[in-house]
Amino acid sequence: MAMTRIRVGLLPSTQFIAGTLPVPKVKNPETGEVATDRDTGETLHTLTVFLMEEGRAEQMKITVPESGLPGGLQPGMPVRVAELFATPWARLFNGQLSDGVAYRAAALELVK
Repeated sequence: MAMTRIRVGLLPSTQFIAGTLPVPKVKNPETGEVATDRDTGETLHTLTVFLMEEGRAEQMKITVPESGLPGGLQPGMPVRVAELFATPWARLFNGQLSDGVAYRAAALELVK
């Protein structure tokens, strides 16, 4: 089944702050298999960022390919998010429905 990807439009005033260091995304927790990009085979990483826009802050978990991570990235650093997409998801696990939105960016850039 095809997943719907929605490009996220950001206001010019939107700011992002790195909240955590990136860690490899785990595809299968039972085996420890690491997630890779379907097209390139590149390792995917996840990290938490804080989106600040119009007087509010939101915590987001973003997936980024390894080549899109800047060197020297540390929690608390301002970053620019390039090509941010949202993918709604839902799954049934043990009779319980879980749903949410997964965020994926092509790259993060350090803001100087």
